[in-house]
Amino acid sequence: MLQSLRIRNLALLEEVSLDFEAGFTAVTGETGAGKSILLGALSLLAGERADKTVIRQGAPAAEVEASLYFTDPRRIDGILGELGLPACEEGVLLLRRSLPREKAPKITVNGSFATLAALQRLGEHWIDFHGPAEPRRLLKESCQLELLDLFGRHGELLARYQAAYQTWRDAVARRDELTGEASLSPEQADFLRRQLQQMDALDLTSEAIEALERDFQRLSRSQELIELSSALAIGLIGDDGVQTQVAALLREARQLEGLDAASKPLADRLASAAVELNELGGEFSALSQELQFDPEQAGDLTARMNTWLETKRKHGGDLAAVAAARESMRRRLDVQGDLAGTLARLEQEIDASSKQAKKEAQALRTRRDKAARELSKVAAASIAQLGFAKAEFAVRIVPRVELAPTGDCGAEFLFSPNVGEAPLALSRIASSGELARVMLALKTVLADLDEVPLLVFDEVDANVGGEIGRVVGEKMAAIAQHHQVLCVTHLPQVAARATCHLVVTKDQSKDRAQVAIAPIQASRKTRVSELARMLGDRSAKSALAHAEELLGR
Repeated sequence: MLQSLRIRNLALLEEVSLDFEAGFTAVTGETGAGKSILLGALSLLAGERADKTVIRQGAPAAEVEASLYFTDPRRIDGILGELGLPACEEGVLLLRRSLPREKAPKITVNGSFATLAALQRLGEHWIDFHGPAEPRRLLKESCQLELLDLFGRHGELLARYQAAYQTWRDAVARRDELTGEASLSPEQADFLRRQLQQMDALDLTSEAIEALERDFQRLSRSQELIELSSALAIGLIGDDGVQTQVAALLREARQLEGLDAASKPLADRLASAAVELNELGGEFSALSQELQFDPEQAGDLTARMNTWLETKRKHGGDLAAVAAARESMRRRLDVQGDLAGTLARLEQEIDASSKQAKKEAQALRTRRDKAARELSKVAAASIAQLGFAKAEFAVRIVPRVELAPTGDCGAEFLFSPNVGEAPLALSRIASSGELARVMLALKTVLADLDEVPLLVFDEVDANVGGEIGRVVGEKMAAIAQHHQVLCVTHLPQVAARATCHLVVTKDQSKDRAQVAIAPIQASRKTRVSELARMLGDRSAKSALAHAEELLGR
């Protein structure tokens, strides 16, 4: 759950720190007061992209930070581990996002720097937004099927079907790829074989290619290398080389040792240096011999290097690309040798995987049929509470001719708001107010299945009012039994059911507009006044009396 939220310099808000509790929190205020700032701050922490126009004018940066508490942090800690971020301490997740005007944005999670993608990944597991556009999603078949599968807990069955479906589609794609390629002529096959022979002769390993390039470099500059290594050998062990001079010095050092035994270690070190210099001279001499390539060896090396350069030019410019091209040519020749047999085996694989996918689809459809009947009953009862006493609601399973990524069927929500009228697809009859209430009813039914702890509802009670507003408030409170709920509302019947109440105000009495957000649940008088304002007039006795009644109820 969200424990605390701090906002600085976001839009018209200078600074606010808010503490939250479990249960239902209502957010109210005049139209245009700035309620969207609170939702915008939460969106930023959930990873929504933002530009610098959200920074309060004149401020160097906008900052949002939050503290969230998880009673069982194992799931969120697992995600943090995958992202390479510190685990929660005592179940507390700390999020902070800064949007400077002149510098790059900065995100931290539990004190460590993080990316926007990491914030988005975490956001999926702690907050879920339900905005004014949410009911329109209900018109999409994909959304209706998603809600049905959520209600029926079909996640495992759906995953099993999708794995079988993908296996079948992969086999079909391989078959189509093979049949789409023209058969190789004898000349083409011979060309590929020659290409493979050239590649195989190169020994396409990183060690072999490095040795080839090194030896060719030596060959191309062999004369210069021979001269240098020979000069070094002569300078070290030639007649007038360093070794001759060191030998004379060593004899003098031994004479010194005979006169002063304490100098023996120095003489021994000089002797060791003489041995090392002699060995170095021998190795430089041997190197000069190695660098003297005979004509046949030089020709072979040049030919292999030319082959490698040509192969690299044709197939991508590096060893990995050449190796991949070699494997592709080898597979093509192998398949060409038994094209009919390969296609026959693929057809058998396609037939078997298709049968398995259809079997999994049938199992999924059977479960969806059962879930559709159950959801129809439960959702209809919930919709009836929202002012549709005589309405009908049903979920119809729609078979598909072909398999699709979501199965062999879809789902269609049917609705009739009036008695005596046959239920039709939501897209054909539902008004915006009716859609909002149907979506709210479904959200209530599905709330227990949603594992996200914080649910944010932005004016989901739009287009409803009166007695229905009271029911909406009850449903918000019911959802809050299992989730932390934050609801932006204009209905006093909804706000009165909240355990916490935040009021957003805008002050334009000074030179510059200022937005403030403050909790009012601790003051009954202030809360009654706000509810009376929502009823129409905070100074009217009837509105105040009605507000008292709502709050008492």
